[in-house]
Amino acid sequence: MAHYIVGTVKTAAGEVPKVSTALTAKDVFGSWLARWGVNRMHYGVPPGLYCVGDANPESPVVVSANYKMSFDVLRKNLAGLAAWILVIDTRGINVWCAAGKGTFGTDEIVGRLAEVDLAKVVSHRTIIVPQLGAPGVAAHEVSKRSGFAVVYGPVRASDLPAFLAAGLQAASAMRRVNFTFRDRIVLTPIELVGVLKPAVVIGLGLVVLQALGFDVLSLAVIYPYIGAVLVGCVVAPALLPWLPGRAFSLKGWLAGAVWTVVVAAIDNLYLPELSGWRNILIYFLTVPPLAAFLTLNFTGCSTYTSFSGVKKETALSLPLLGCSFLTGVVLLLAGLPGIW
Repeated sequence: MAHYIVGTVKTAAGEVPKVSTALTAKDVFGSWLARWGVNRMHYGVPPGLYCVGDANPESPVVVSANYKMSFDVLRKNLAGLAAWILVIDTRGINVWCAAGKGTFGTDEIVGRLAEVDLAKVVSHRTIIVPQLGAPGVAAHEVSKRSGFAVVYGPVRASDLPAFLAAGLQAASAMRRVNFTFRDRIVLTPIELVGVLKPAVVIGLGLVVLQALGFDVLSLAVIYPYIGAVLVGCVVAPALLPWLPGRAFSLKGWLAGAVWTVVVAAIDNLYLPELSGWRNILIYFLTVPPLAAFLTLNFTGCSTYTSFSGVKKETALSLPLLGCSFLTGVVLLLAGLPGIW
């Protein structure tokens, strides 16, 4: 039995697991690992119906994805309340992303309602669906096919107690999607982890060059690119609202350009052997595009972007970034080993 299950409740449809609303160290550590990409795609809970508190037939039903971090946040914020949690199968993906992919959708909700026989468990015919799940759910279809009306809950689970107390009425602030500094910065670890695989390939390539007699493995040579990764994966996402422009690639390129200026200044002061105009040109051709590409990846995490907008930006920016980076690499390789 899972550690978050603290008992069962008998209903007309059978026994329903009762879950704790207190998160343990295991829950916190598991979420931390998932944010760093460890077991992230397998961090889920079994779909089905769960009970919180002393739930009864009149208690509200809240729908959740089976991504455990989503489930944990929901049950934590239902502390002190009596409710049912209907967990649908989103393949271990959070509500927002699953709605975009179609796994948090009408068919899954209707099927899960029938599977748990919810009509026998509760006396009302209303389910609360997270607002961020709305793109994947056709409320009228759910009602037509299951007999349960869909009410869209607040954006944040922390607003659920107030939403329930207000008779399922959401204040305007509950409908607003925020994307604060903290919201952005907690997403950056997974961005860094995503760079590790290509970084290993690049690292092996540098080892080969070193074996061929090219001195390219010194920290003095590679630190601009390590910095570009941090700029693209952490700095630009953290500073997203304050960086000029609308395109993520432009924001990342500008942040990378600032870092390149810093690199040029450091080289001029402490590494005069690397401070020539040729090196500066190579840095400007390679470092900002690398930062821009990594920042562009953050469009999938942001609340600012649309699918069509991302497609348009990607089609326009990737060829430009790729040409710039490859030109810089050609200049770099053409000057080895003498440039260093």
